[in-house]
Amino acid sequence: MSFPESRHLAQRLLTYEAVGGKNSEPAESAAFRVYAKLRRPLITLAGVAGFRSLLSRALTLARAEAPNLGVVQVAADGSLQGLDELEPQIDKERARNEGAILIAQLLGLLLTFIGKGLTLRLVQEVWPEAAFDSHVFEKERKA
Repeated sequence: MSFPESRHLAQRLLTYEAVGGKNSEPAESAAFRVYAKLRRPLITLAGVAGFRSLLSRALTLARAEAPNLGVVQVAADGSLQGLDELEPQIDKERARNEGAILIAQLLGLLLTFIGKGLTLRLVQEVWPEAAFDSHVFEKERKA
């Protein structure tokens, strides 16, 4: 899976959470909800220090493309601070795009370190009702 595919997967997760989030806490951005849902299984997989390192690297990579993410910090426990504060500072569409960049970088690093199959399986476990598999990517690329 290439970076465009990880970005596509990130967009799908964000869209899925944005639709699902309309009935629940609207104050949280879709990017924050995606991150929060990925955080638990990734901490189980890599430990807090490993997850924090992975997230810090993803944030550093994302800042190159989305400098406004400079307000976002990774806390010692692996939590993100400042992602929800990003929206009031810039327009919502740009905040959504920058959140997508961060999630895409995180997914891209996962793909690099644990591979496509395990990454997609992890995503499927977090969002069991959604269809995120390699066949979806193949179909969408041809469309």
